[in-house]
Amino acid sequence: QVQLVESGGGLVQAGGSLRLSCAASTRTFNRYAWGWFRQAPGKEREFVAAISKNGGTTYYPDSVKGRFTISRDNAENTVYLQMNSLKPEDTAVYRCVVALDFWGLHKGRGEYWGRGTQVTVSS
Repeated sequence: QVQLVESGGGLVQAGGSLRLSCAASTRTFNRYAWGWFRQAPGKEREFVAAISKNGGTTYYPDSVKGRFTISRDNAENTVYLQMNSLKPEDTAVYRCVVALDFWGLHKGRGEYWGRGTQVTVSS
């Protein structure tokens, strides 16, 4: 069982930045690819970012490409999501996820999920 705990959410004005963190309880951190999803009220869950097991490959949808950056610190068992140039439409609960299959991440195929952290972007 892997426990994931997100942090770093909050309220920010449009154009601002936030950095989300997701800490994992597992010692086998390097086995997993990691990703972030978000879900706004009344909307479907949306893929935000993914990073491969060794950190060499990342993947973003067009909606956040160029604004969001995912990274991982294997020594700290932590994944980060740096979010810049935030827009009101980025408002959502952000959840991290781990998966054994990197290419299945963007489809929501994860083994473990965090509970999420709220991000609110005001206009």
